[in-house]
Amino acid sequence: MPSKGAVFAFEGPDGVGKSALISTVKKRLNQLPVLDLSFPGRVPGTLGSHIYALHHQHDVYGIREMTADARQLLHISAHVETIITLVRPHVASGGVVLLDRYWWSTWVYGVLSGVPRSSLKRMIALEQFYWKRLLPKTVFLIHRSEAEIAAPDRVDFKSRSDQYDILAKIEAKRTRVVPVENSGDIESVADLPIRTILESLRATKGQTSAPASRGQQPTLCEGNACVEPVAQVTELQKVPSVWARLSLPRPSAVFDTYWRFATERQSIFFRRLQNEPEPWTNDPILAQYKFTNAYRASDRVSQFLIREVIGKGDQDPTELFFRILLFKFFNKIDTWRNLVAAFGDLSSRNFVVSDYDGVLNKLLQRGQTIYSGAYIMPTGGSAWGEPRKHLMHLKLLQHMIAENLPEKVSEAPGMRDAFELLKAVPTLGNFLAYQYVIDLNYSTALDFSESEFVVPGPGARDGIRKCFTCLGDFSEADVIRLMYEQQEHEFSSRGLSFQSLWGRPLQLIDCQNLFCEVDKYARVFHPEVEGTSGRSRIKQQFRPSKDPLSYQYPQKWKINHLI
Repeated sequence: MPSKGAVFAFEGPDGVGKSALISTVKKRLNQLPVLDLSFPGRVPGTLGSHIYALHHQHDVYGIREMTADARQLLHISAHVETIITLVRPHVASGGVVLLDRYWWSTWVYGVLSGVPRSSLKRMIALEQFYWKRLLPKTVFLIHRSEAEIAAPDRVDFKSRSDQYDILAKIEAKRTRVVPVENSGDIESVADLPIRTILESLRATKGQTSAPASRGQQPTLCEGNACVEPVAQVTELQKVPSVWARLSLPRPSAVFDTYWRFATERQSIFFRRLQNEPEPWTNDPILAQYKFTNAYRASDRVSQFLIREVIGKGDQDPTELFFRILLFKFFNKIDTWRNLVAAFGDLSSRNFVVSDYDGVLNKLLQRGQTIYSGAYIMPTGGSAWGEPRKHLMHLKLLQHMIAENLPEKVSEAPGMRDAFELLKAVPTLGNFLAYQYVIDLNYSTALDFSESEFVVPGPGARDGIRKCFTCLGDFSEADVIRLMYEQQEHEFSSRGLSFQSLWGRPLQLIDCQNLFCEVDKYARVFHPEVEGTSGRSRIKQQFRPSKDPLSYQYPQKWKINHLI
């Protein structure tokens, strides 16, 4: 028996085989007092077991949805309970703990779920308080080929693996990290962890514990941006305080323009809504060029989607999914109207690819464009083997219906989960999957908060780089969330009177879109500030539409009676 106990952590994405490997290692270390545990934990009668069930089956408990932030906080509470009640007593008695997941998973899954990094650092700092001087002797990072991963775990597998690898490189400076390739015979794979554990126990036998240095605490970085280590909280403090020194984004002159642009663009919206005569603005750039509204849902195409595509027709989730995706693939009002003129009510029940293809081909032959120029739609390449992009999209929609994707998306527990399902569809990718989940969320097929999750698009990323000279410790998604959370302060500190959408503040999708528009605006107003795209002019001139809009928003927002 070792004279002092130790913890060894096993980390990696879902599906890499941590549990099976830990079980094998435990059996072969039967000469030692080994306890295998997992985070959040499944030991009956513990908080961890309930949190595990709540995470995976929250609907059973009557919880309709759970935010990613709350989910990670629940995990931290389960970690704390396990550390206090199981890990520390076992190690104190000289035992060895094999731990399935460490705080690394809180970081990786939290980041990919859209939880602000600043929040995650504080969560991890709290957990570190309970670890105190007890830190894993080794973290085994388990790798496995994606081809060997079960289908449900392949969703976002590469992104998770990449995040773990980045974190491992950083933490290797203060914690021993041993990569383990889990392929082939499990007994052979277990040889490396077993050898490492036994060597570590022999090396530390008889030594006394030393306080953890600042270097042993997590310094979380991405690219060239790092954070000061989490401040250690000692037991001598009567009132524990957990804090992290963050490297904040550094605003440029364009940051101020972001808030002024949002205010004036929204004022134009209300002036036009109230039928005020032109000019609607004294800003020469806004008067000359075309910019989308401050609120995405106020744009003409979104309004058509809400009123004509979502509002008219069968409200069954599958039918809503079919109509919304059919419209959004082309994102063009005239294309939708031509399809309605040809087939009447558009429904998945009578959807025939060849018939729709025929109508769209005739439009093309007449020289009409069937796709909007709002953003570039991928062709699908040779993998789909279709000569025309529109035929690929029709077949893709047919494939999605056949795979029961509408039902799967409508049952997703969170916006991030729905996004992951859409992102897994060939040709969609991050940007389109996020745009489509927002569009679906305008209907009754989904019911998520727009403040739950955000994915920066290419234009937004360019705008972010113009608004900030350095992002510090924040990702682009973190920056968008920061704008959302600080909007009231930013407007008021500048003396700006921003008129919200009848009490509804800017949401994450709106703040993301505003970055796209400020990127364009800055090409003229701040020509000295270069973005990543290299574009220096605005293409589209503003021309008022002759068709007046009768505004309507998703019923769940409860603002239509205020218009």
